[in-house]
Amino acid sequence: MADTEPYENALDAIPGAHPYPRSSRYHDAEIGVHRQADGTEVRYVKRRLLPPLDQLDDENRYHTVSSGDRPDLLAQHYFGDPAQWWQIADANPVLDPRELTDEAGTVIEVPLAGGFARSDRGNRRV
Repeated sequence: MADTEPYENALDAIPGAHPYPRSSRYHDAEIGVHRQADGTEVRYVKRRLLPPLDQLDDENRYHTVSSGDRPDLLAQHYFGDPAQWWQIADANPVLDPRELTDEAGTVIEVPLAGGFARSDRGNRRV
């Protein structure tokens, strides 16, 4: 008997059900619609709201950057998925994710696995 696919994964496979997969940083982002002068609708992703940094302290762990660390390698180490680097970027106040690992010895925050930023926890914008 074939394994039953979880409901959420089944939705990801339906075109138009979710514009972004569950693992994307934009999965929970609100989709806006702009109507152009000719009536054409253009859909866009609204800003994601992140929690204020001071609310993340009890839900994160810390990593001291070593030579050769990269955001994708850290995501592989902590989450088992290099594409989840954005979770580490969200937990630290940087604009460019490369800033996270540019300097050895820097201490960065790493959210716990599954600790996705939730839009109901604050109003930090990215």
